Amino acid sequence: MTRPSPYSVEETIRRLDEVVRGKGLTVFARVDHRSGAREVGLDMQDEQVLIFGNPRAGTPLMVARPLVGLDLPLRVLVWSASDGRVWVSYQDSAFIARRYGLPDGLEKNISAVAAVVEAALRAHL
Repeated sequence: MTRPSPYSVEETIRRLDEVVRGKGLTVFARVDHRSGAREVGLDMQDEQVLIFGNPRAGTPLMVARPLVGLDLPLRVLVWSASDGRVWVSYQDSAFIARRYGLPDGLEKNISAVAAVVEAALRAHL
């Protein structure tokens, strides 16, 4: 799923972080790809990933289907296109459930990503 953001990459990531923590989820990492590129003398568009989740929700999925660990913890990519527009991309929970053949009822454990993005893109947090 990819949605436009009315905010800068930095502000969008900050808002996502705030919503994630507000929902009681854990932020495991924030990866700044542009910063990493610059450290090796390269340049790229602004792009950051927020990695988050809840072990209580994710563990049953990995017990049922260990390969789902390739897509967990959840992550949201915020990136700037060449035209300056900012986008938010993430794997839809239904896609992840189909991809790994998750048993019925477990998709709800990872459905928070859409709500997190929706809340972060609202005008007021």
